[in-house]
Amino acid sequence: MNGLSDAALEALLQAADGLIFDCDGTLIDSLPAYAAAWREGFAGSGKIMDGAWHAAHCGLCETQLMAQFEHTYQVTLDRPRVVATMRQHYLANLSRQVREITWVTAIARRFTGVKPMAVASSGSRQIVLSSLAALGLAELFDTIVTFDDVGKAKPDPAIHLQAARQLGLTPARCLVFEDSEQGLQAARRGGLPVVDVTRPG
Repeated sequence: MNGLSDAALEALLQAADGLIFDCDGTLIDSLPAYAAAWREGFAGSGKIMDGAWHAAHCGLCETQLMAQFEHTYQVTLDRPRVVATMRQHYLANLSRQVREITWVTAIARRFTGVKPMAVASSGSRQIVLSSLAALGLAELFDTIVTFDDVGKAKPDPAIHLQAARQLGLTPARCLVFEDSEQGLQAARRGGLPVVDVTRPG
C-alpha cells in the first residue's frame, strides 16, 4: 500500500480496528543516532563502519546487523561488548539526536484513546522504551512489543502478531505503519495491511 492519497489513507484508518506502528524510522527519526552509536560500538573491531552501509542495513535487529557487519568487514566481533557500547552511546545522546516523524506521530496522537494502538519493533526493549519516552510518545500506546519480548525479528511476523494479540484484535483488522523492507515483509507475511511511511502519498 504505497503512494496512498490522503483519502485512501483515511479510509484505511477508519476501517481498522487498531493501529500498529514500528518505532525507528516510522515514529522516530533515529538513523543519525543509531549510525553514531553503531560506529562507536564497532570501533573496537578496528573497522570503521561506513554510513551508507548502515543506512542499507538499519532495518535489521542488533543480532542481524552484527552478523552482516562481520560478513562485510570480515571480522569476528565481541558481540556483547559491541551491543553494550552501542546502547550506552545511543542512550547518552538520545535527547539530542532523535526527533519525531511528525505526520506519523500526528496519526498516533489523533487515535490515542480512540483505537487500540501498539508499537512493534525489532529493537531492544531498553532502547525502544527510552526513545519513545524521550519524545513523550510512550503514553500514546496501549502496548509495546519488541524483539526482547518474542525473540524473533522482522521479517518474521511474530512481533506484529504478538502486538495484535496483546491488543485483543485479529491481525487482519490492524493497520501497520512501517518504513523498512523487513517490516513491510513481516506485516504482509502476518496478514496485516501495511502502509509504507517512506511513500505516504
